[in-house]
Amino acid sequence: MITLGIESSCDETGLALYCSQRGLLSHALFSQIDLHALYGGVVPELASRDHIKRLVPLTRQVCAEANIELSGISNVAYTRGPGLAGALLTGAMMARSLAWSLGIPALGVHHLEGHLLAPMLEEHAPDFPLVCLLVSGGHTQLIVVRALGHYQLLGESIDDAAGEAFDKTAKMLGLGYPGGAALSALARSGDASTVSLPRPMLDRPNLDFSFSGLKTAAITRWKAFSGNEPEREQFKADLAASFELAVVDVLIGKSIKAMKQSGLSTLVISGGVSANQTLRVRADALKASHDIDVFYPRLEFCTDNGAMIALAGSKRLQNGESEDLEVSVQPRWSLEALSG
Repeated sequence: MITLGIESSCDETGLALYCSQRGLLSHALFSQIDLHALYGGVVPELASRDHIKRLVPLTRQVCAEANIELSGISNVAYTRGPGLAGALLTGAMMARSLAWSLGIPALGVHHLEGHLLAPMLEEHAPDFPLVCLLVSGGHTQLIVVRALGHYQLLGESIDDAAGEAFDKTAKMLGLGYPGGAALSALARSGDASTVSLPRPMLDRPNLDFSFSGLKTAAITRWKAFSGNEPEREQFKADLAASFELAVVDVLIGKSIKAMKQSGLSTLVISGGVSANQTLRVRADALKASHDIDVFYPRLEFCTDNGAMIALAGSKRLQNGESEDLEVSVQPRWSLEALSG
């Protein structure tokens, strides 16, 4: 069974072909970073228009790379939500139209479920049950995953998600868009020990997160600095390193608590922030310190992509799921709702 996956939830257009027997066959991604950089953030109308422009050429590209005709596709999976309504509709309409023309099923899948399953695209893949730290620009959640579609939310951010805090802090430091990657790059030339920042909610017994106060503390330190230009640039790097380490300390600390609370030993870290190298170094050490096996997606599958949607759709279609011809997207959609 060959599944075409379509991802169009925000500012990346992702297409992929996944075979239930052979694994990932091909994938392609177009990022809209340059399009939105002028505005300092995603402009929903522009995002939707660009998805329309990219969907058909990228579909042709993945089919050519896999040497598969459209008639060889068994079904189509697309992101139903959460995400930007207009952007979601472009992928949904493409999927529905293509499936109808070929006489094959189409299935809308949950964007976060795609991220959660992304490490299973690898040869060395995790098994259920597991705990997932899903950490991105829009979400920071700890989830117990008993099986496909069986999700228990342990904790989540009560304000800014980790990726959002990265981006907002970077913007205040004048690092441009997208800010998270720029801040992490700057942090490599900084000394994280020189600026003291809080670790919000790390000392609390619950598994919720809060990064808004940390962001405010970093910005307050930046505005209060009064050194000359060379000193200011070094302080900016030190502040970036200190901010990054504070976020990572919270993410790792809460993950350890989640593993103890759940009694599980497999941790998946996925979402855009899972590409952060400081986070990966700290997480890799958990095997020795806490006997926790940690899995990530490969770097190209940390951000939004069609491969994770093709995989999630393939697994659900193999379980016998189907839907009618109605086009329905869910810009707001809890992952726990899938367990109902």
